[in-house]
Amino acid sequence: MARLNISQHAPQGFQAVADLDRYVRENLDDILFDLVKLRASQLNGCAYCVDMHATDLEKLGQPTRRIYAVSAWRDTGFFTERERAALALTEAITLIATGLDDEVWDEAARLFPERELSDLVLAIGTINVWNRICVSTLTAPPPLAG
Repeated sequence: MARLNISQHAPQGFQAVADLDRYVRENLDDILFDLVKLRASQLNGCAYCVDMHATDLEKLGQPTRRIYAVSAWRDTGFFTERERAALALTEAITLIATGLDDEVWDEAARLFPERELSDLVLAIGTINVWNRICVSTLTAPPPLAG
C-alpha cells in the first residue's frame, strides 16, 4: 500500500510533473522515451516505473529480449548508436553525483540536435522525479492478471 497519494494532496504539483512528462513524450521518439525511462527506473529501483515502461515498450512491439537487455545495454548489439548514447546519458544524469563525463555528453551532442538533446535531458530529469515520487511513497505496480 502506498504511503501517500501525492496527486490527491498536492494536485497542482503532481499535474506540473505530469505536464512536463506529457511534453517530453510528445517530443521524443516513443521507443527512445521508454528506453530512457526504463533505464533510469532500473537504476533507481522503481518497481512501478520499471513495470510501466517495460510494458509500454512491449506494447510498442519491442522484442522481449531487447527489453530485458536494457539493464545490460553495453554488452549487447541490440541498441542503435543513438539509443546507446541516450542510455549512457541517462545513466550519467541519473547517477549525477558521480558527474557527467564530457565524453558521454559529447557523444549525445553529436547524435542529437540541440532541441532533441534538450528534450532528452528533460525526459531523464522527469523520470527521476517520478521515480523519487513512486519509491518514496511505495507505489507498487498493478498486480499480475490471472
